[in-house]
Amino acid sequence: MTTDPDAELGKARSLVTGAGRIVALTGAGISTDSGIPDFRGPQGLWTRDPAAEQMSNLRAYRESREVRERTWQARLVHPGWDASPNAAHQALVRLEESGTLTHIVTQNIDRLHQKAGSSPERVLELHGTMFESVCLSCDDHRDMRSTLERVRAGETDPPCQVCGGILKSATVSFGQHLDRNLLRAARAAVSESDLLLVAGSSLSVQPAASLVSVASRAGADVVICNGSETPYDAMATAVVRGPLGETLPALTTPRV
Repeated sequence: MTTDPDAELGKARSLVTGAGRIVALTGAGISTDSGIPDFRGPQGLWTRDPAAEQMSNLRAYRESREVRERTWQARLVHPGWDASPNAAHQALVRLEESGTLTHIVTQNIDRLHQKAGSSPERVLELHGTMFESVCLSCDDHRDMRSTLERVRAGETDPPCQVCGGILKSATVSFGQHLDRNLLRAARAAVSESDLLLVAGSSLSVQPAASLVSVASRAGADVVICNGSETPYDAMATAVVRGPLGETLPALTTPRV
């Protein structure tokens, strides 16, 4: 693998523009330019506040009312409510419009891909969505905004209105299994691609990170675009460093 950044960018661009079936795997880094902090970066949510990680731990959430109350307050002010897509999201829209992007497998819960114009049926939300609440007992789903209105009205830990169970956002927490059908669809899409484009993921969370291995075994090229090293860089055909708002548009726009 070349170590010259410009040469690596050129190599990655050639791979992207020459591919016929591309799957994008996106992580928190693609949304930082939209004002949503990542988790493990220098200014990441868990880097600045290690205790905040407990709010994403299913066992801690179930067992501690204090954790749930803190989490509901955090949900009220989550930057995702007012965030707008950035240039990186738009770059993937253009890639879809070109006819080569078949799916976006995202670890993000912010739905910025859909807001940018990506076809909802092409976006596989591996880690769920912040826009719905779900009961951990009866699986009742509601619009999250209506649940948050109850919090604003004084319910610090709103129970399920159907069975009285514990509510949380319809996102996948640590200790919680991914939707098997969704994961199966993601693996199938990657297996049928000829290029996996990783954008803004640290590739430190399984099973999402294992999609790189799925792509490699299927004979697909892997292009990793991230601000820092990942455990899968050695498996990639090309690795591009830098802000996603600059690198993704550069990759998805052929040189004239």
